[in-house]
This record gives sequence, C-alpha cells and structure tokens, in this order.
Amino acid sequence: MNVTHLECGNCHKEHEANVLQNLCIECGKPLLARYDLTKAAETLTKESLKTRPENLWRYAEVLPVEQAENVVSLGEGFTPLFKAEKLAATLPIKLNLYIKDESTNPTQSFKARGMSAAVSMAKELGVKKVAAPSAGNAAGALAAYASRAGMETFLFMPKDTPRANIIECEQTGANVTLIDGLITDCGKIVAERKDAEGWFDVSTLKEPYRVEGKKTMGYELAEQFDWTLPDVILYPTGGGTGLIGMWKAFDEMEAMGWIDSRRPRMVSVQSIGCAPIVKAFHEGEVFAAEFPNAATVASGLRVPKAIGDFLILDALRKSDGTAVAVSDEDLISAVKEIGAAEGLFCAPEGAACLPALCELIEQDSVKENEMVVIFNTGAGVKYLECFE
Repeated sequence: MNVTHLECGNCHKEHEANVLQNLCIECGKPLLARYDLTKAAETLTKESLKTRPENLWRYAEVLPVEQAENVVSLGEGFTPLFKAEKLAATLPIKLNLYIKDESTNPTQSFKARGMSAAVSMAKELGVKKVAAPSAGNAAGALAAYASRAGMETFLFMPKDTPRANIIECEQTGANVTLIDGLITDCGKIVAERKDAEGWFDVSTLKEPYRVEGKKTMGYELAEQFDWTLPDVILYPTGGGTGLIGMWKAFDEMEAMGWIDSRRPRMVSVQSIGCAPIVKAFHEGEVFAAEFPNAATVASGLRVPKAIGDFLILDALRKSDGTAVAVSDEDLISAVKEIGAAEGLFCAPEGAACLPALCELIEQDSVKENEMVVIFNTGAGVKYLECFE
C-alpha cells in the first residue's frame, strides 16, 4: 500500500489511512488519500501500462487497496474516448471534440469506478454493511459491488429516482427505501441511523475512496491522449467527485513526471434548476450555499448541496475554468443531437455538456482548434421517463 495518510481537503489535518474514516474529525470536510508517489513511480510507469489489464486497477500503485484479494471488480474503467467529428461539424467553430463515454462501465455509469474502490477498501477494513443516499446511478453501483463483496446494502433514494435505477438496486440485493424528498434528505437519514444500525456511510465524499476510483478518469485521459491533456474538459457536476478526482490525478501524474504543469480548463456543468456550483463560482464564493427548490430531470445533477463544493470551486479557478448552467429543455434536446450525430444514447447529465459548450463558444471562451472533451457519465436508457 503506497497510501501514507489521509489529509483533510480543507484544514489539511492528517488522519490514519488503515482504519475506517469518514469526514475530518476537526472540520467535518472530505478526506483525500495521499501516496508515496516516488515509490509508486518505481513500478507504475508508462511502459508498464502497455501490458496491464484495461481496467481502472491498472493504476494499482495509486489506488488504496493493499491486498489484491480484496479488490472488488466487475471490469470497470478504461472506457472509450471517441472523436466526435460529426457533432463537432455542427458547431460554429472548428474543434477537436471528443466524448469520454462512461456508459460502458459495469452498471452503465461512471459511478462504478468510485464504488469499486470504496467497496474494495471497505472489504479490506472489515465492513459488513454499507449505506448511502442516491438519486440513481450511485445506488445501482453500490448495490452491485457490495453484493459481489458479500456486504449488505441499505439505500435511500428520492421517490422520483428513475425507475430503472430503483429496479436495478432491488434486483442486485439492496434494501431500498424511497423518500419523499431530495438526496440531501436521504443523506440525513443515513447520518442519523448509521451508528445504531452498524452501517458504514459511503455517501459522496463522506468516505475517502470513491474519489480514488473516479480519479482514474484523469489517468485514462492522459494515457489515451498519449500524455498530452486536452485544453478543456466539460464535466456534469452533481456531487462533483469526478471533477475533484481528475484534478487530483493530474497533480499525481505531474509529481511522477508523466505530465507537465499545464492543466485543462475545467468546466462544471449543471442544470438551471439546481446550480449551486455555478452560482457560487460567479459570485466568488469559496463554499456553495444550498440551492433552494432544486429541480431537474437530470437526476444526477439534482444535488442542492455538495460537501466537496470548495474542492470543485478551487479546481475551476486554478484551471482558469468556469461553471455553466443549462436548461432542462436544452439538455434533453442535446441527448438526441449527440445520438443522431455519434450514435451514443447519453444520459441527460452528460448531454448537458453540449449546450454548455455552445454557450462557451458564443462567449469566445473556447477557441478555434482547441481540444475539448465532454464526459457522458451514464447510459440514457436509464432515464426513459425523461423522454416521454
């Protein structure tokens, strides 16, 4: 295990890495895993990757699991990166446009990455019961990976979660409770009951390892682009773990000598009906206030308060990036635009990146011939209610 310690992303207090941890004991903010990157780089090299399995565990030296037998995997990671030439041709300027398609992961979303890492570490540390709130895909991933690990799963989901997600969880062994409220209301239930019930809380960024699985998207992008990062990354943002993880991965790769200090401009994409990061970014805030009356058909974006808000905002500002909110009408229309042009049936969250990109082009924030990556975070087939 190359993990040296866990560090609070806010106050930087160090915590032990070989015991179960949730949030920082000082300030209640998320903990991040830190590695001996010099040691990791002795065996994790660009050359060694050429012979490794094409899944996220190819980056084992910068992942937290110590014993290989504790890895809980369904083959997640190393998802395709498509050059979207037909879609790019519809835009007002010439771009090198790519789509990173996370729908090919097990359980059909990027959430599989985080849950593979989190459940693997929970297994290594002796957890028997896990619990989480979820508006959809995270629940499906947790149910699948926890079942594979032999753990009992307790999920709390809003009643209006897409039906496909609810059925997926029920059919993969989870105990599902539907709540008349938002994901934040579900989170409160987990927090109130976890100690008495003996649950380990694997809510977004309330344990240190989901972000470690998500960060592999950053490693993969660099590898797939032959170690040159794109100019712009547009990422649909609910809890924001994927964006935070990629930003962390870029720093780790630079420390190992794989890339230089240049970074993509990171763009957080949200729905107008739930845009706490967008509002905080443009108002110059360090933390994002809870977004009132959150509502959007893109259930993964319906996160009115993200505990990692300050980490998202920091990455946006350090990268000279921005945050954009789009309408539900535009993001649903974009699903069909992307599908007709490239043959990908995107989740509404991923499709939201297209109207956001168009807005950035109008603002002259994206330039001619830049390399741009948009993330499709899940499969559109799980959101059939959105298209009725």
